[in-house]
Amino acid sequence: MNHFDYRNGVLHAEDVPLTLIAEQVGTPVYVYSQATLERHFQVLNEALAGTDHLICFAMKANPSLGVVATLAAMGAGADVVSEGEARIAMAAGIPAERIVFSGVGKTEEELVFALESGIGQLNLESYEELLELSHLAQRMGKTARIALRVNPDIDAGTHAKITTGLKENKFGIDWTQAHTVYKQAMRLDGIEVVGVAVHIGSQLTDLQPFQDAFLRLRDLTLMLQADGIPIQRIDLGGGLGVPYEPGVNETPPLPSEYAKVVKSCVGDLGCKLVFEPGRLLVGNAGILLTKIVRLKEGAVKSFVVVDAGMNDLMRPALYDAYHDIVPVKEPKPGAAKRAVDVVGPICESSDVFAAGRLLPMLYKGELLAFGTAGAYGASMASEYNGRPLIPEVMVKGDRFAVTRARPTYDAMIAAQKLPDWMG
Repeated sequence: MNHFDYRNGVLHAEDVPLTLIAEQVGTPVYVYSQATLERHFQVLNEALAGTDHLICFAMKANPSLGVVATLAAMGAGADVVSEGEARIAMAAGIPAERIVFSGVGKTEEELVFALESGIGQLNLESYEELLELSHLAQRMGKTARIALRVNPDIDAGTHAKITTGLKENKFGIDWTQAHTVYKQAMRLDGIEVVGVAVHIGSQLTDLQPFQDAFLRLRDLTLMLQADGIPIQRIDLGGGLGVPYEPGVNETPPLPSEYAKVVKSCVGDLGCKLVFEPGRLLVGNAGILLTKIVRLKEGAVKSFVVVDAGMNDLMRPALYDAYHDIVPVKEPKPGAAKRAVDVVGPICESSDVFAAGRLLPMLYKGELLAFGTAGAYGASMASEYNGRPLIPEVMVKGDRFAVTRARPTYDAMIAAQKLPDWMG
């Protein structure tokens, strides 16, 4: 469910016409619906009712301050993979004790920051990282609350570039070695073992991989507890998909169906359950609003050139990802469609948002909305081709606010400086 729909012939974000945002903020621009964010969190939270749980928003999906603050106000924690994400989470109102710090490449500086800040849980991904953290904690007179991220060697059945639970992936500790590493962790000073963690990938549309991974984690948890290792928390990660192209080989399970699997696999172990959803909460809560620069007739294709580029939304170029594309001005019922390539201005052949997409007749200057752009859109954007990062807007009812302004070219250039010898 989202809050983007046509009213009086114009696509709205909640009660705000997207034409108004385009007029006042310009394009391209990301637009987020606060009502959708709140609704998605509420649905997942209600599905998990009856369990002792904490929903930690995966910040990598969308670290926009307004987005994170909305979820923080509803009681969310944060799953972070860098000091920067942790600082944004805390600035948005998430206390350190509700933060899980994940990631395979935490630097010494980031581990020190986590210890100083009182981060609630550090998910460690190697024995080497465990030893380094123990050394730092002893030196600082701190105790690190840790879980080991276990790699269960489960095929998530998702895109190869977003699967994380196979033994050839860089993430986690092989599940067959985890018991040994936990025993070693129990002997280390500065380390408090609190949990076990898993995350097998992103955009999963089948519950079976979840069940396989959770049952493997259940067996490990019972084994560890039998050996006196105090597993109090089970971190089940995230990964539940969202519908980008409804009805086309992609109908993700409902949160309620996912919750049934969770409860049947680990609900009776007496542990606090931690979840790390990202896309599930924010994917359908955001759109990318863009304007048609020109229409171009090629030798064999028709092109719709827009002012958004792959630097603003990388997913189609990176993953061949699908995003629904609709005109902001509502097409007439039964309007004729034709196949076009929707492309951006970037000097790369991969700057294609859709190839051969059937769209109604379009015109220069017309606005288009790219759906399900709230996750891994703005967070993966860059200044490639000398293009400033695009603004972000939050909508609540009939109000909207710019939560990230579009930098001027002068501001973008001022972030750099010449070497001293160039004067």
